[in-house]
Amino acid sequence: MKIKKERFLKLFQEQLLTISTLAGVVLGIILGLIVRASSSSQWGQREIMYVKFLGELFLRMLKGLILPLVISSLISAIGTLNFKATGKIGGRAITYYLSTTFIAVILGIILVVTVRPGIDRNQMNSTESAPQGNSKLRTTTTVDTMLDLVRNMFPPNIVQACLEQYQTVLKPSSDNDSNTDINMWKIGHTYGNGMNIIGLVVSAVVLGIAMSSLHGTVNTLLHLVTEVSTIMMKITSWVIFISPIGIFFLTVSQVIEMDDLNVVAGKLGLYLFTVIFGILFHGFIILPIIYYVFTRKNPYNFIFNGMGQAMMVAFGTGSSSATLPVTIKCIEENNGINPQISRFMLPIGATINMDGTALYEAVAAIFIAQLRGIPLSIGKVVAVSITATAAAVGAAGVPQAGLVTLVMVLDAVGLPPEDVSLILAVDWILDRVRTVVNVLGDAIGAGIVDHISKTDLTKPVNPQQGTPNSSYEIETQMET
Repeated sequence: MKIKKERFLKLFQEQLLTISTLAGVVLGIILGLIVRASSSSQWGQREIMYVKFLGELFLRMLKGLILPLVISSLISAIGTLNFKATGKIGGRAITYYLSTTFIAVILGIILVVTVRPGIDRNQMNSTESAPQGNSKLRTTTTVDTMLDLVRNMFPPNIVQACLEQYQTVLKPSSDNDSNTDINMWKIGHTYGNGMNIIGLVVSAVVLGIAMSSLHGTVNTLLHLVTEVSTIMMKITSWVIFISPIGIFFLTVSQVIEMDDLNVVAGKLGLYLFTVIFGILFHGFIILPIIYYVFTRKNPYNFIFNGMGQAMMVAFGTGSSSATLPVTIKCIEENNGINPQISRFMLPIGATINMDGTALYEAVAAIFIAQLRGIPLSIGKVVAVSITATAAAVGAAGVPQAGLVTLVMVLDAVGLPPEDVSLILAVDWILDRVRTVVNVLGDAIGAGIVDHISKTDLTKPVNPQQGTPNSSYEIETQMET
């Protein structure tokens, strides 16, 4: 009994932060529901802002870590890899990302076609579908979005990429132009606010590959970048320490702010159930099976003992990019993944690997078609699967980015982009659930690639093991 008690106390101490974060989520939901039930009038934006303030500070701190952590981690991870191993690991990572994303889309299509949440329900009138001004959503096409993704991979200005993203904008030929063919509109562009994370990732990868290919002649610079990465991980641990408080206030404010619960439980209830069931089935059944097949290890020990903290932060923030510092820390310290793998794969995965988002977009598009009474041919269902996969790759790792890329999928089915508003009432909760699976998918992928690539990591290029005449080695020998 004494040994069991000591083991329990040790386990409790190890998982205290995860348990506290989970408690923050649960208590936040409970308090939010109590406030909604006890309030005679709807809370205003200013009151909600006050409640959200501490959570917003936590989220800002996490986002502030993204740039220095991602850049330093990627460069140090790739720079210390064997040059030939980089290509192998990169190929395995991309294969995993595309495969699991496509599996998620197929699962979503099977569920929505089988359950048919939009059939035999009260049809929503077109007048309900969109607020005034939503026509602005039709400012791009699927092709434009994918081309913008490629353009952003090669930023013309690295400093600008830290602040802005390139976006194609389509405008009518004239103010009185009634042409509904969007391909006839004028093509322009703008730089929207928001970090161009894919461009920074590509730049960091190229720099890391260049360092690795130089075979130890730039050890001083590589060692400096590695130390910056270590410092950023230390700061990350400080921010993670306050995550239960931040998650609590973010959850309370979101529950208070959400739309009428009767609407959620009514005409959107079955849709909500279908998406959540599909996302959780993919995240906690399919992905663990894939992990076990490749590693022959217990996937649930990897998930619940190792990734609990990251999943709670993902649920609270709704952003895989903001969760990235926590994900890196959890997967390295709790699951023992080689930093060369985790710091190479996770930043890329947070940008292009969106299993939960892909499933959600496939289900949402077909659900809206069912609500509208529009039959979908096999060709259109195939179009949905391909477009949802592409849209998930192009989705930014920020809250509710899936709503923007959903417009692409609706366009593939022939539905107006304004129909996005049909599911806005429940999108906040779906956004958080799919972010959890997005983060989990990145982590499991890193675990699989780490297991497969062990032979490629036996002889890494260490910044402390360079050419005999490297400045770093000379300084180390002098210190010794």
